[in-house]
Amino acid sequence: MKGEDKYTQKKLLKFFKTIVISRMFIIIILLLIQFAFYFAREYYAVVRELPAGKGFADIVFIPRPYHQDKPAVIMELKWNKNVQGAIAQIKEKQYTDALRDYHGNLLLAGITYDRDSKQHTCVIEKMIKE
Repeated sequence: MKGEDKYTQKKLLKFFKTIVISRMFIIIILLLIQFAFYFAREYYAVVRELPAGKGFADIVFIPRPYHQDKPAVIMELKWNKNVQGAIAQIKEKQYTDALRDYHGNLLLAGITYDRDSKQHTCVIEKMIKE
């Protein structure tokens, strides 16, 4: 019985360490994203959860008037999903329709995080919106 208790304690300790590390990692990622948003504001209007097409685009970067040489960006974030599914969602739900007045380079970015492997995957597709 005591051996089982030690095994259970070790298992619980490992579980809680994983949760703490995962949460710390998520907090660091969120801080980095906030930092990127802060600096992107000089060049872009940053919109979160923009109503677009048949849903909401997670994050959209629209170039400011003096920076029209920069591409617009539509980002879809996924958790434990296929990164190609994020890009497909942008296209299927017609998120580009939200930028109907924008013409020029457009980047579609799908970013996923796999909880088991603790890996991020990013795919970026370039298109021209006329």
